Amino acid sequence: MERYFQPEIECMPREEMIKLQNEKLVKQVRHVWDNVPYYRKKMEEKGVTPDDIKSIDDLHKLPFLSKADLREAYPYGLLGVPLKDAVRIQSTSGTTGKRVVAFYTQKDIDLWEECCARAIVAAGGTDEDVCQVSYGYGLFTGGPGLNGGSHKVGCLTIPTSSGNTDRQIMFINDLHATILCCTPSYAAYLGERMKEMGYGPNDIPLKAGIFGAEAWSEEMRQDIQNTLGIKAYDIYGLTELSGPGVSFECSAQKGMHVNEDHFIAEIIDPDTGEVLPDGTQGELVFTSLDKEAFPLLRYRTRDICTLSREKCTCGRTHVKMAKPRGRSDDMLIIRGVNVFPSQIETVLLNYGYAANYQIIVDRVNMTDTLDVQVEMTPEMFTDNIGEIEAKQKELVDGLKSMLGLKAKVTLVNPKSITRSEGKAVRVIDKRKI
Repeated sequence: MERYFQPEIECMPREEMIKLQNEKLVKQVRHVWDNVPYYRKKMEEKGVTPDDIKSIDDLHKLPFLSKADLREAYPYGLLGVPLKDAVRIQSTSGTTGKRVVAFYTQKDIDLWEECCARAIVAAGGTDEDVCQVSYGYGLFTGGPGLNGGSHKVGCLTIPTSSGNTDRQIMFINDLHATILCCTPSYAAYLGERMKEMGYGPNDIPLKAGIFGAEAWSEEMRQDIQNTLGIKAYDIYGLTELSGPGVSFECSAQKGMHVNEDHFIAEIIDPDTGEVLPDGTQGELVFTSLDKEAFPLLRYRTRDICTLSREKCTCGRTHVKMAKPRGRSDDMLIIRGVNVFPSQIETVLLNYGYAANYQIIVDRVNMTDTLDVQVEMTPEMFTDNIGEIEAKQKELVDGLKSMLGLKAKVTLVNPKSITRSEGKAVRVIDKRKI
């Protein structure tokens, strides 16, 4: 039987949800206009005032915000409350330019933790569960978000953070952890290590996993589920909007329900900014309806996905977003072909390889090169050159079929690609473009 953390909201009839969103949006636009001069200026440049926004039907009139705006307004330019009312920051692990710093009031934190609690309950969590949070803590939102959500559900919470894999496994076994929260690549690594230690899926007390913060494929999900003997759920979020829990998967495991009482989702054409109909693939844009300290309107996530309002078997009425197919800004364009790392991962897993690989893109003699380095599993490891070449050719053909592009494949020894305890570094782009 499906459980809900806040059934009256999660199963709210559509008309009531639209009415709630309309009220919240009107109030939030006024809050931003009055308290965030940076965004007010953007509205003035577009000739829009709060009086023009009467319902969510007017949302398209508002200007977009992007990561570039967040960097430009760093650190306090988008703060929507007096500093004394802000109680915490979180920050992205951005690799270029200034970091993105997001602010929270206590109310912002409470609402964020409620969103994470909904995700834990959707994964079958109750106050009788033991929830091990192996996302990073500190400035990264993963640990603090799921930690707070776990407390709200009433689980015994094990705040292990990431790393120290053998200690993680000790706690899972000794404390009978039933829910694991971490990145999918770390879940795969934990599963690999447990297998080495002789644990089969039936020996592991875990029943569910809540995995997010990086792209992962359906094949990787099956792999993790089989190794750990669990049901693996996707969770989505961005530091800019609060963190994990913007949307989450239910028992159907077919897309993630957006917490629509807090966030409005739109899909736009990434080139023109035009709003696209449900079911059309495009860039995901979010408006936060409740955030006090960092109230972003029409924030461009750069994630590429679709939205669906088809009735869900779980009983939740909130719109579902598909697993992002990639990002409009980390999509690789190689010899004119759009390539998403998740496509490469799908091929590797289909051929029985673990999700430990690295994509190296370069430009030689004015032509893009694509080199995929793939770890052999211990079972398939061989030093027979002919056998390795045959396996490499098989993968070259599989990738060509998926991408429409020829890639070089190099099979490497088991465990020779650096393991990730946080986000995996999948792509190395050496081109000077």
